[in-house]
Amino acid sequence: MTRRDSLLAVLVAVLWGCNFVAIHAGLQDVPPFLFLAIRFTLVAFPLVLFVPRPQASWQAVVAVGAFMSLGQFAFLYLAMDIGMPAGLAALVLQAQVIFTIVLARLVLREHASARQWWGAGIGTAGLAIVAWGFGLDAPIVPLLVTVAAALSWGIGNVVARAAKVSSGLSLVVWSAVVVPVPCLALSVAVEGPAEIGAALDAFGWQAWVSTLYTVVLSSLVGYTIFNGLMARHPAASVVPYILLVPPVGVLASWLALGEVPAPLEWVGGIVMMAGVAIATVTRRRTPVPIAPSP
Repeated sequence: MTRRDSLLAVLVAVLWGCNFVAIHAGLQDVPPFLFLAIRFTLVAFPLVLFVPRPQASWQAVVAVGAFMSLGQFAFLYLAMDIGMPAGLAALVLQAQVIFTIVLARLVLREHASARQWWGAGIGTAGLAIVAWGFGLDAPIVPLLVTVAAALSWGIGNVVARAAKVSSGLSLVVWSAVVVPVPCLALSVAVEGPAEIGAALDAFGWQAWVSTLYTVVLSSLVGYTIFNGLMARHPAASVVPYILLVPPVGVLASWLALGEVPAPLEWVGGIVMMAGVAIATVTRRRTPVPIAPSP
C-alpha cells in the first residue's frame, strides 16, 4: 500500500481502539441497552433512506445484524457496565478470530491451515491466562460476558461468510436497523422506565460526545475508510492492521482512564495477540476472513 493508505489504515485502528474509551464514557450516564439503542438508531437513520440495500437476502442482513451488531455490542456494553475494563475489553474481543476459525470449520466445512490452528490454540491459551489474571483481582463474570460478545461476533462473521455478504457500509447501515427495537425492549425490561427517564434527563455533553464518536467516527468514518482500502488493495494488505486495535485500546484506556492491566493480563494479552497474528497473517499473507467491528 502507499504511505497515504497505510496511514489511513493506522487511523482506522486508532479510531476503533479509542472506541472502547468512548463507550466507557457514555456508560457513565446512560445504561447499556438504552445507550446501544440510541447508537444504532443514529447509525441506521437517516442513512438507511439513502444507502442502497446490500446485495443479500433479508435473512442474511437480519442475521448479521442480530449477531455482529446486536449480540456483540449488547454483551460488550453490558460487560463494560458491570466492570470490564475498556482496554482489556479491546483485547479479549479479539477472541472473535479464534471463534471464527473454529465455527467456519464446523459450520461451513472450511479448511483451516495448520498455522491457523496453531494460532487459534495459542490465542486460546493467552485468553485463559487473561481470565486467570483477571479472576485474581475481580469477579470473572464481566470477562465471560465479553467472551460471549466475541462469540457473537464470530457467529456474525460466519453468517456473513456463508451469505457472501461483504462488510461494506451498506451492510453496516442496514443491519443496524435490527438493533434499536430489541435493545429498547431489553432496556424497558431490565433497566426500567424510571432509569430510562433519568438517563434521558441527564443525557449531557459526555454522553453526546460518546454517542457521536461511536456513530460517526467509529462506525461511519472508520468503515468508509476501511472499505475504501479493501476496494483498492488485497485483503492481506489491509486486514492485519486490525491487530493494532487492541494495543491502541489498552494504551488509550491507560492514558484516559488510568487502567493498568495486571502482570498476568499483560502476559496473557501478549500471548493471545501472538496467536491471533499467527492465525490471521499466514505464510501466503492471506488473512482469515473476518469482519471488523463497527
